[in-house]
Amino acid sequence: MVFSSYIFIFWFLPLFLVCYALTPARYRATCLTAASYLFYGWWRPEYCLLLAAVTLITYYAGKRIAKASSAKRKSAWLVVSLVFTLGMLGLFKYASMLSLWADNILGLFISPAAGSEHVVPILDIVLPIGISFFTFQAVSYVVDLYRGDAEEAIGLISYASYISMFPQLIAGPIVRYQWIADELRVRTHTPEKCFLGAQFLILGLAKKVLLSDCFALAVPAAFGVEQPGFLAAWVGVMAYTLQIYFDFSGYSDMAVGLGLLIGFNFPQNFDSPYKSASITEFWRRWHMSLSSWLRGYLYIPLGGNRLGRVRTYVNLMLVMLLGGLWHGASIMFVLWGLWHGILLATERALGDRHPIGRLPRPVAVLVTTLMVIFGWLLFRAEDLGQAAAIFRAMWLPGYGSPINQGLERVHSIILIMIPVCMFICWFSPNSWQRTSRLTIGQALAYGILLCLAIAAVLATKASPFLYFQF
Repeated sequence: MVFSSYIFIFWFLPLFLVCYALTPARYRATCLTAASYLFYGWWRPEYCLLLAAVTLITYYAGKRIAKASSAKRKSAWLVVSLVFTLGMLGLFKYASMLSLWADNILGLFISPAAGSEHVVPILDIVLPIGISFFTFQAVSYVVDLYRGDAEEAIGLISYASYISMFPQLIAGPIVRYQWIADELRVRTHTPEKCFLGAQFLILGLAKKVLLSDCFALAVPAAFGVEQPGFLAAWVGVMAYTLQIYFDFSGYSDMAVGLGLLIGFNFPQNFDSPYKSASITEFWRRWHMSLSSWLRGYLYIPLGGNRLGRVRTYVNLMLVMLLGGLWHGASIMFVLWGLWHGILLATERALGDRHPIGRLPRPVAVLVTTLMVIFGWLLFRAEDLGQAAAIFRAMWLPGYGSPINQGLERVHSIILIMIPVCMFICWFSPNSWQRTSRLTIGQALAYGILLCLAIAAVLATKASPFLYFQF
């Protein structure tokens, strides 16, 4: 189910909120869990079994870790839970890619059997949506219990509501148990929280259906033709740069808003990342919960910056490579992670001597944005050949194609929206800075924005958020 779909906005959400409000406080975790499983199972009901299995294994492993009488027993139960959760993630997310790679490599030395095209059977496993997010949440729970950074969950239903909570189940933020442990026990519901939640919800919906989905129409100008022209390449790449920005920002806002409506305060996950003056700053602002998770559960355990300069650079590169692979089983995601790893390691190595750090901040922001845009080109391209073709078109005007080839189906309004929205990304306050106590004027503005967003929902087919695929 998609937040920006007709069925979610007009059926699921209103019915859930009514049921939740009428449910006695002691049973609201059960109500939330049931609604979350309905939400998750709407696409493929059988994957609710996977969600339940991850929940049960990590819950009971967590109980054993909390009650273990020795460090050896604690370690054993931690290993059991990690092998299961990360094993399931690896199976569903990477088995198809690994079988294809094995077939390609072995095919160089072994001929396929008669009647077969492949040496190794190619696995075609449907990726459960949101598996990377709820798996990482479950891992954080058992690891924090092992470290002594979190208390044991108060009950299976409460823990199940934490793992499956539909506002952030599919695409984050990745919420650590201790961040909302108190709210899992007792939540407050106030008019102020509801108004604030509604503001986030409306802003997020508008970003998705009025901006992100609009920019998606122009992305094929670069990525939908064999050899785009100079203008088409820039328009398509910039459209994707803005599509993924407003798509993920919109989802993050809606998740926070929905959380507030049921009494949860989720952490900020998106903080105007295109305002960053360095790649290090970018990763403090983009997908903040993932950056925090990678730092807390990969970078620091690998030694962080405590084992010397060379090891620090290696750790940065390794974490970003794994972060890229987390997004999907594709060499392009790996290259995207490698690109950001190189940039982060370079900034760490040069420190104050880094050229970008010596530039005026507006210029540094522009240069950083260009580096991020190149990263999005790698991230979105289907293969290295397509990325190279688009890159050539962007920096060698007229190379092999008319400069406007690929722009035929791009509406002129999008060409105007691209610079306007980049200006908004650079200079406008973000959702967390805009939301405040409502005045009559603000309420009217939000009402108009909601009407426009609802009109867009009714007029178009709902498209999934980009991070659903990760």
